[in-house]
Amino acid sequence: MMLVALTPSYQIAAIVMSFFLSFWNLFSGFLISRTEISIWWRWYYSPVAWTIYGLVTSQVGDQTDPVEVPGLGDIPLKDYLKSFIGFEHDYLGAVAAAHVAWHSFSALSLPTVSST
Repeated sequence: MMLVALTPSYQIAAIVMSFFLSFWNLFSGFLISRTEISIWWRWYYSPVAWTIYGLVTSQVGDQTDPVEVPGLGDIPLKDYLKSFIGFEHDYLGAVAAAHVAWHSFSALSLPTVSST
């Protein structure tokens, strides 16, 4: 919706949106995990990725059930999430703050941009 407000027409917004959606999907944790993204691209870690981070860590981030990893044997689920995917249960408060900040920014900036 913000791109529609920023561009002169909805056709251009659709073209620009396809570019942004491809990058968001690439850096949202579906294809490349946060630990594998170069440090200078982590700023683009999308709100979709923060949602995935929050859901996984809030549901299973504190469990210590063993997970069988080929070549490494059994390791606790909490340690697996931290070492392989980069998800820490202790970081859940920052994830919630990132969600609130993103939605606040979107809610406050959209009326301002669309009124021009």
